[in-house]
Parts: sequence; C-alpha cells; structure tokens
Amino acid sequence: MSMSEQQLKARYITDPWLVGVSVMLLALGVVMLASASLAVAQQSYDEPFYYVVRQGVYAILGLFIAYFVVRIKMSVWERLANPLLALGFVLLVAVLIPGIGKEVNGSYRWIDFGVFNLQVSELIKLFVIVYFAAFLKKKWHEVNDSLSNLCKSLLPLLVIGGLLLMEPDLGATAVIAGTVVGMFFLAGVRLGYFVMFFGAALIGLITLIFTSSYRLERLMTFMHACEPDYHLNQGYQLCQALIAFGRGEWFGVGLGSGVQKEFYLPEAHTDFLLAVLGEELGAIGTILIIMLFTLLFYRAFCIAKNAELRQQIFSSLVGFGIAIWLGLQALVNIGVNMGVLPTKGITLPLVSYGGSSVVVTCIAIAMLTRIAYEATVVAPIDNVRKDVEKEVAWNARAS
Repeated sequence: MSMSEQQLKARYITDPWLVGVSVMLLALGVVMLASASLAVAQQSYDEPFYYVVRQGVYAILGLFIAYFVVRIKMSVWERLANPLLALGFVLLVAVLIPGIGKEVNGSYRWIDFGVFNLQVSELIKLFVIVYFAAFLKKKWHEVNDSLSNLCKSLLPLLVIGGLLLMEPDLGATAVIAGTVVGMFFLAGVRLGYFVMFFGAALIGLITLIFTSSYRLERLMTFMHACEPDYHLNQGYQLCQALIAFGRGEWFGVGLGSGVQKEFYLPEAHTDFLLAVLGEELGAIGTILIIMLFTLLFYRAFCIAKNAELRQQIFSSLVGFGIAIWLGLQALVNIGVNMGVLPTKGITLPLVSYGGSSVVVTCIAIAMLTRIAYEATVVAPIDNVRKDVEKEVAWNARAS
C-alpha cells in the first residue's frame, strides 16, 4: 500500500451534516430538559438538576460508546446479527419476569441494573434492524420467491411484537413493524407482497386497538380531548400540550419562562418535551426541530443509498433501517405532541429524557458514520487495489 493510501486510510472521514445535526439535537435536548424538569425533579428528589445531570451523563456515555462503535467494521455487525437477535429475545423475556423486570405505571419495560435502567425496547429496535439487514442480504431471492417464504421470514418479528405487547408497548411494536416494512420495501419486495404485508400490519394494529379497552379509550380521548367530558380527565395531557403551543405563538415566551411545565403538563420532561419547547421557543423553535430531524433523516438516507451504489448491501439496509426508525419515531412523537396522533409513550430521539434511548440512538448514529466511512474511503481504495491487481496480472501474462 502506498503512503497516500495509508494516509487516506488513517484519515477518519465522517458525514459532517449527520454528526453536526445529531450533536445539535443532543445539546438542545439537554438545554430544554434543564428548563422542563426543574420543578418535577425538586418535588420528586429534592434536587432540581436530578434529570439534567443524569441526561448529561447518558449523553456523555452515548458519545463515549459511539467513539468505539464507529470503529467496528460493518462485517462484524453482520456476523453478530443472529446472536444479537437471540440476546434480544432473552431480554424481552427477562423483562416480563417479576423481580427482573421493573414495573412503571403498569408496564414492564425496564430491567434494573442498579446504576441504570435498561429499556429493552430501545435496544431491540437496533437488533431487529441488524438482523433483517443480514437476513435480506443472504436470502432475499428466497423471500421474494413466494408468499410463504415471506411469511416465514417475518416469524421473528411476530414473536418480538408479541413479547413487546405483553409489556405492554404498542408504540415500540408499531415503530419496529414500520421499520421492517420499510426495509423490505426498499430491498425490493414485490409490490403485491408489500401491499399484503402493509395491509396485514394495518389490520393487526386496528385489531389491537379495538380489542383493548385502554387503547380504545386513548383513541376516543384523541378524538375528543378538549371536549367537556375529556379535557379534565383522559384528555388533560393533550389539552395542556396544545395550550403550551398556543402560548408560545411565533417566538415563544422565552427559555425558562414557560408555565405548563409547572405541574400543568404531565411528563413534560419526557414524551412531551416538544410542547415545552413550543411554549418557550415558539413556532420558530418547533420548526427548527422539525427541520433538524428532516435533515437527519435525509443524511441517513443518503448514506444508505451511497452504500447501496457501492454494492454494500448489508450496510445500505442497516442505514435505511436506522433512517426509517429515527424518522418514524420522531414523526410519531411530534404528531402526538401536536395532537395529530393519539397519545403514545414514544420519546423524541436524542431530545427527550431517557438513558436507553439516548445511548442506543448514539450507537445508531455511530453505525451510520461507519457506513459513510466504508462507502467513502474503504470501498474506493479496495476498488483501486483490484484495478491495480488486474493490471499487474495482465502485464504478467503479456510478458
């Protein structure tokens, strides 16, 4: 290898837009959390900066892990696809076992490791993406050959969905299912199969809603949130979120000057942090957040497409999966905060409070950065090397 190639290999190339947007969202989340959580932290822990300090630690931990993850070759992730899915199954079962799984508000979604709580659904999102990317790369022709093969390939997804619904966690189930559907579509599944796949998922979602009293109640609340029979009961949270956006108008009431976070808006520091942002930074701040997530999705999609053009199939599918996951989750959270979608406990990636979400999202961004690096640096060098080897072989035969 020549000196120029060694220097190029040593030069670590990232996507500056992807990394820049991710850091901006992470920093903005910590700032808004500092504003939104002071009162509730003071009341619950007698420490106003309880949530801010923890979120800062999670952010640093996420960046620290990302520093090492970005150096892991995508081929390693491909080899680990099946073990990671197996680990995911073990964790999903473990979280349902009394004494291991931690119950919060009637849901078993966390495993308490003492120093931190692991939300298994956040980790399983990444494991599912890696597994199906490896699966589609190896057995795509078999999957697309018949409908029965397609159904068999989705059995792991059905098992994961069933375990998540036992927690229960419909939001994570919907995000994971939507991500896998998108991956199959972008991988080139037959249009007829895709329509059937999408239709079955939609029917399943509707069935889950109408066969569960509390889910049906949430739907009714969404449709009538601010009407007299709901606005002081089930619709209270959504109404307070809409009031926050209304108070913010165009430019907001000022950072730290919002009142909805003062025990008017429940979960202001987690799922409804965007509403606090809308009140304090106004429509301009909300639009900025939407633009940042749009740019994040666009850059992730471009990275995946670039890998696809270089025939790095596994990497491209992982990139597409991460782009769909983050884009879909952000879309749902924003829609819930604005009253466009029914209330659901889904965090805003990199922004909302939550250690598992922040750390796993940082790992996903690091993987995207690695994909960009391999498609930008490694692939061209390998192509040049192959061309040189062909030329040397040709010259040897000619002599």
